[in-house]
Amino acid sequence: MLIKLYPENPLPRHLKLINECLLDGGVIIYPTDTVYSFGGNSISNKALDKIALLKGIKKEKANFSLIFNDLTQLSNYTRPFDKTTFKLLKKHLPGAFTFILEANNQVPKLFQNKSKSIGIRIPNHPISMEIVRLLGKPLVSASINANDAIIDYETDPEIIHDFWGERVDLVIDAGYSGNIPSTVVNCVGEIEIIRQGKGILEF
Repeated sequence: MLIKLYPENPLPRHLKLINECLLDGGVIIYPTDTVYSFGGNSISNKALDKIALLKGIKKEKANFSLIFNDLTQLSNYTRPFDKTTFKLLKKHLPGAFTFILEANNQVPKLFQNKSKSIGIRIPNHPISMEIVRLLGKPLVSASINANDAIIDYETDPEIIHDFWGERVDLVIDAGYSGNIPSTVVNCVGEIEIIRQGKGILEF
């Protein structure tokens, strides 16, 4: 199903439908401030299995990210981090960044793997932030592109729906997306940019 949502005024009934889909373990394709991504309820094994299958990877080896709508829930999934990292997060989020943080004991249970780190995002996009707010817990997320190679069909939601629509539960059309992924910043140990994307890191 393709749902048209206007970022400045999304219809409540559409948001309710998306939330019900996620609560039921469904997988959506949703907009961020960078590229369209797969999204699912982070506590749903059904959603995790399906996203891993869509990405063609084993769930135990998947590098999923968690999507939040603010910083308040991070401590439920990450180990305490220093003031430098906190200032970096506060300065750049919401924004086009994925920050790699040290995971607490909750994350391996969540993803059923031995992950010691987790990528976290707060996209600067009203729809993704509202979806997470309504769900009340982070989305597990993975970009729809393969191996970070963005191609044209992945920026047009109608073409995305044509390609993925029968394999996911909902595709959200919020207009054309960009084709530059998030900047990935490793904050485990020395702070390091491991993929330069849309976000420009400033200290």
